[in-house]
Amino acid sequence: MYDKIINRAEENGESSEILAQRFIDAMHEDERVLNILPPNQEPRATAHMDNIIDMVKTLIDKDYAYIASNNDVYYRVGKFTNYGQLSGKNPDELMAGARVEVETLKEDPRDFALWKAVSSADVNGGTDTVFWESPWGTGRPGWHIECSAMSKSCLGNTFDIHGGGPDLPFPHHENEIAQSEAANGCKFVNYWLHAGAVRVDGEKMSKSLGNFFTIRDVLKKYHPEVIRYLIVNSHYRSSINYSEDNLIEAKSGLDRFYQTLKHYTDVEPADISSLSKSTHYQHFVESMNDDFNTRIALSGMYELIKLINTIAVEDTNKAKALVAELKAMANILGVLQADPTEFLQAEDKTTQGAGLSIDVIETLISQRIQAKKDKQYQRADDIRKQLEEQGVLLEDSREGTSWRRK
Repeated sequence: MYDKIINRAEENGESSEILAQRFIDAMHEDERVLNILPPNQEPRATAHMDNIIDMVKTLIDKDYAYIASNNDVYYRVGKFTNYGQLSGKNPDELMAGARVEVETLKEDPRDFALWKAVSSADVNGGTDTVFWESPWGTGRPGWHIECSAMSKSCLGNTFDIHGGGPDLPFPHHENEIAQSEAANGCKFVNYWLHAGAVRVDGEKMSKSLGNFFTIRDVLKKYHPEVIRYLIVNSHYRSSINYSEDNLIEAKSGLDRFYQTLKHYTDVEPADISSLSKSTHYQHFVESMNDDFNTRIALSGMYELIKLINTIAVEDTNKAKALVAELKAMANILGVLQADPTEFLQAEDKTTQGAGLSIDVIETLISQRIQAKKDKQYQRADDIRKQLEEQGVLLEDSREGTSWRRK
């Protein structure tokens, strides 16, 4: 990991610290736009070097690691009897499918680096300027040991949930387990959550296929909640298929919620503690407890919105109480956070109505209202049709005329 950062920084003619900080800042900005809450702690390996070195030392003292002739430090995979427990395969099967070069410095080709030595030439005036001092000489940590040391520092020897992408169970997470459990003498993680990959029109997203994009690319065309809704409406272990059709479907799903919620902007979310007897909330909790099944939880919220629309005709107060429940659940998932009118009227660059500004739309609506007052009904119908052809739908009610984009 350090090598990639160092190489990129050299290509850009900047320090590795500046490069890393720029990407961290960009990540934080994207997280804020997508309504992702910031973590309580956000450790950096560079600030936990003492913890990393201490853990490597512990592994050496327990004979789970050894110092090679060039001062690299390697983990003894063969000594850890439970290696492969996460993937359910034995070490030989795991390594048979992995690209492992037999290195003379290693006792076993399956062993992995805990500490990589930096040559004296690089230390004394070379181009490599990212290194630390350790009991085994100058170098920097391996990729896996950083996570074990930082998680122990922030969360303790054992914690409940560890997440990651679909490509991480082996070798990264297997190596984390081996390091942490050998060093700490106890279970490392209680539950592992591995998210599905992002696919584009059914294909794996990759630069080589020319279908690679960033969150910011999507935000140029879609409201941030559309992206979040698309993700929440998929089980975290399933692949998320990015396509125009799926994003349009996500936008349509949000529209259905906001078309109802625009009538209840004065209703505040219910206090979660007050919902213990609610069958709707109970369904939500059961769905979330079932391996974080946000898709099923969201489907229950959609059924609730249909019930609200039915009840509203006869019992406004009951409808408002259900809206309060709905908003409480939505807050947990981080959706339905936008102002309904602003969301429904937001410029959507994927529709025909993208070229019509709000001022133009409202001017045409005023002209239509005046035409109806003047009994120019054909003119009023023509304006409605004109707006619809431009992707703008009108809704007439006793309160007046409202509009939204398709």
